[in-house]
Amino acid sequence: MRKVEKMKITEKLMFDKNALTEYGPITIVAFGDSVTHGALAQGEINYETVYWNRLKKKINQVNNYVPVNVINAGIGGTSAKSSLERMEKQVLVHNPDLIIVCFGLNDVNNPLNEYLDSLEKIFDRGLKSGAEVIFMTPNMLNTSVLPDVPSMYYNYAIKTAELQNSGVFDLYIESAVTLAEKMKVKVCDCYKKWKKLSETQDITYLLANRINHPTKEMHELFAQSLFDLIFEGENIISDTDNSTMYEEK
Repeated sequence: MRKVEKMKITEKLMFDKNALTEYGPITIVAFGDSVTHGALAQGEINYETVYWNRLKKKINQVNNYVPVNVINAGIGGTSAKSSLERMEKQVLVHNPDLIIVCFGLNDVNNPLNEYLDSLEKIFDRGLKSGAEVIFMTPNMLNTSVLPDVPSMYYNYAIKTAELQNSGVFDLYIESAVTLAEKMKVKVCDCYKKWKKLSETQDITYLLANRINHPTKEMHELFAQSLFDLIFEGENIISDTDNSTMYEEK
């Protein structure tokens, strides 16, 4: 399949009525697992505070005349490999201008080569569609096992803490970033920012389920990081929402 050239989001944001009539609004697809789905604490899903909705609002603040449609293609419990078969019907069918890819939290339970092979296929299909593709690295896993972790997931919390503290998850994400850069896929390295935060605090407290789901406030890290990458080099001023516990140093 030959790559189709499309306009960037920053170009479409400048549309007037005539251009909007001809080319249509901005379409973004967020493709990922439970974090993209909107999962927070046990049994809690919030589509208002999830990162892609925060990103949509930030883009609207730049120019609210141009509609921004975000398709949520995140499903809890999925991996990059298990999501390959749904990419065509849940992502590419929408002819997106931007695809945000965020997998890893569940993939770490499977072989590394399986994760990388699957990401490579996802990146390749996304790029050939002509869409901008961003690989957003996920948050860290828990670094400790807290008393308030849901009892049914206590043993899993022990496992994820070991995967995080032993450096295994670091390897998965570092390898995925290397792959993305090799394929010329933009990287929004939020994992790196979580690692920086972990130098001064136990980031387990920043996880709503104490295992792998960021709190509502920490979704701001993802949203602002994506916004900054999308508009990198552009003379854009956004009245962003600063009411969050996350503040980049």
